[in-house]
Amino acid sequence: MTISAGKSYLLNELFYRNLLGTGVRSFNVIKFAFDSDEDIDLLDAYYPEEATKIHQKGGSFLVNAKKFRAYIKDKTNDADEFYIFLDEIQFLEGFVGTLNSLLRHKNWDIYVTGSNSRFLSSDIATEFNGRGSIVHVLPLSFSEYMEGFDGEKQAAWREYAETGGIPIVSLMKDKEEKVTYLKSLCEETYLKDIIMHNSVRKTSELSDTFDVIASCIGTLINPMKISNTFTSVLKKQISDDTVAKYIDYFENAFVISKSERYDIKGRKYIGSPYKLYFEDIGVRNARLNFRQIEEAHIMENVIYNELRYRGYNVDTGNVYANEKTDRTGASGQPIYAQKKLEVDFIATLGERKYYIQSALSMSEPEKISQEKKSLNCIDDSFKKIIVTKNGLNVSKDEKGIEIIDLFDFLDGEWG
Repeated sequence: MTISAGKSYLLNELFYRNLLGTGVRSFNVIKFAFDSDEDIDLLDAYYPEEATKIHQKGGSFLVNAKKFRAYIKDKTNDADEFYIFLDEIQFLEGFVGTLNSLLRHKNWDIYVTGSNSRFLSSDIATEFNGRGSIVHVLPLSFSEYMEGFDGEKQAAWREYAETGGIPIVSLMKDKEEKVTYLKSLCEETYLKDIIMHNSVRKTSELSDTFDVIASCIGTLINPMKISNTFTSVLKKQISDDTVAKYIDYFENAFVISKSERYDIKGRKYIGSPYKLYFEDIGVRNARLNFRQIEEAHIMENVIYNELRYRGYNVDTGNVYANEKTDRTGASGQPIYAQKKLEVDFIATLGERKYYIQSALSMSEPEKISQEKKSLNCIDDSFKKIIVTKNGLNVSKDEKGIEIIDLFDFLDGEWG
């Protein structure tokens, strides 16, 4: 079975078939892909004295917006209702102005796709606030990846944990082809587009920040900590303000996602430090040349993404416990001190809330006690879960903490 789940497929195949199924005539659906030469050739007949492709530096091009607007006008009227699908809109010259003009037609329903850092979430919010809805298309979840995988779950997990869930990558059979594609995606798409869009001058520092972020998934970090890493390890000077700005660039380009820290008992956000996770684990691994494939950290990133796929808002939790120290008071009684403990994820969706720990292995009693410690300090009634890769059925201890195998969790057998 072959699967495809990219944004273009969702728009031009699934949504298109849905419209036809509701009685919309194919005549009233106009599809145009700005990365398709066949579609672009259709514009040659309009304003023939002007170039259809406007060539840019570095060999790229933009599609002539004047020609495109003439084409759309020729294919529509003011009486019938039309659905207009515009794929890879970032290749259209001055696309914001054209989209704003199309939105003035009350009988036109406009659907647009755009890629990565050339079509940023912040740009959409600024330019089209209140005049549309955003659908963020994420890479394949593990269960979706399994649908197109011919083999056992363990083998699928090994591939997924290494090369991720980008649909086009999942369809590649050769590992070398996957690796080459993912490395090129990091360099030729993410970095180049972010540099161009944000007019970044210190390109090597941006690239180095990308590397540092990739090596820190699941770790509490802040811009100051990364700035110090530049000084101590890379022997470079970069301010924490610049690092914070670079992190925003990667987040706006849908490369990474930020998990804020939340004080569970104090019921408030703490702010910095926070955790960063990659939208696709294959991109993260490619950025590190596939050298740091630590399954525990990768599993944590995958669990984070799985929760987001299901619509949860995901934070990192803090809780405090009084623990006995080695010190004693004047009368010999033990002295206790407050210790900060971490809960990997607080997943919230409406009135539902889960506290979740990610633990690759829990074979030793000491490890089990360690993972349960923070959960035992939470005194509300919401479900507490430890996800581990043990291959066993779901179990529950006397305090109600559930231990769930990773594959059961990714298959949805919880909650």
